[in-house]
Amino acid sequence: MEDRISIEGRDGAFSAYIARPKTLPAPAVVVLHEVFGVNSDIRKTCGELAEQGFIAVAPDLFWRQEPGVDLSVTSEPDWQHGLRLYQAYDRDAGARDIKDTTDVVAKLPGCIGKVAVLGYCLGGLMTFLTAVRCHVDAAVAYHGADTEKYLGEVDGLKAPLLMHLADEDEFISKAAQAEIKAALASKPNAPVYSYPGQHHAFARHNGAHYDAAAAALANGRTSEFLHQQLR
Repeated sequence: MEDRISIEGRDGAFSAYIARPKTLPAPAVVVLHEVFGVNSDIRKTCGELAEQGFIAVAPDLFWRQEPGVDLSVTSEPDWQHGLRLYQAYDRDAGARDIKDTTDVVAKLPGCIGKVAVLGYCLGGLMTFLTAVRCHVDAAVAYHGADTEKYLGEVDGLKAPLLMHLADEDEFISKAAQAEIKAALASKPNAPVYSYPGQHHAFARHNGAHYDAAAAALANGRTSEFLHQQLR
């Protein structure tokens, strides 16, 4: 079956990778990528979600800048390329794209209409922005850099939100992590989990800081949360 779909958004059309579960109908998870685009890591994550019974869709967030970005996490030139894309990324436009994606995905054949967003790094930040600006059924953010800059919007959070933070994250200072925890402390539907001794992207497949035990713990919490909120 075709592993790409087209999202007809209000600002234009862009592609998204899709992995379908064996059994339909099913709820859906929109997976938001890091600075590396829809690469092998994100596709593998989609496959794992499909194995858990979700329709997983990963939109191309960089389509305005460079459609089809697929970068390696082990290549320094690719890292620099991804960081340039990250720095130039229009987050407000991106939030619209994600909302358009969730709208399309909710109406896909085989989808029960419930949709969560789940993201990593840039995608983690965009998960937070989507959850506070748009309607989604659930949201999961892994190490969303710059999230602290948008905490003024936290009152808009209505959906259940699960957040994972690495204590030793190189891109999210301890002060920023404290701000995030304080802002979400009053939200009963927004648990924040910290992972002692872990660095940025500890759950990324084959990443430099991958930690199997911490990744299994975070991913297990994510799976339980998604099943609770979407079933």
